[in-house]
Amino acid sequence: MDGLDEQIIHRLAGNARATFAEIGAEVGLSAPAVKRRVDRLVADGTIAGFTAMIDPAALGWGTEAYVQVYCKGTISPENLLRIWEPIPEIVSASTITGGADAILRVRARDVQHLERALERIREDDTVERTESIIVLSRLIERG
Repeated sequence: MDGLDEQIIHRLAGNARATFAEIGAEVGLSAPAVKRRVDRLVADGTIAGFTAMIDPAALGWGTEAYVQVYCKGTISPENLLRIWEPIPEIVSASTITGGADAILRVRARDVQHLERALERIREDDTVERTESIIVLSRLIERG
């Protein structure tokens, strides 16, 4: 990957619907040259896919929280994935260093919906406790 590839990726991350001609005009390449580079970046896995970014608030899911999860004993990331993957309110989950074992990013319609999601997160016997932080304002969101 070179500097042109990075510029193309940056522009696609900002607007995946931009045409190859538009991107080419911004980075100094022809549309076919941009297409060849994008095709190569897709083929080698650098670009994992293209998707629509939906505003959760437009769908009525305006409450967001980060939930630190403390587990009993040792549990594998695979088991945590199995437990939490069916819970649609969890939009991301990561194992972490520090006191907590994992952190979840959770979206809900309102605080009552968030509370029900937290109850489902805590219902597995491996979860000792959780600590939640409700987001007031999201200042920066990068893909």
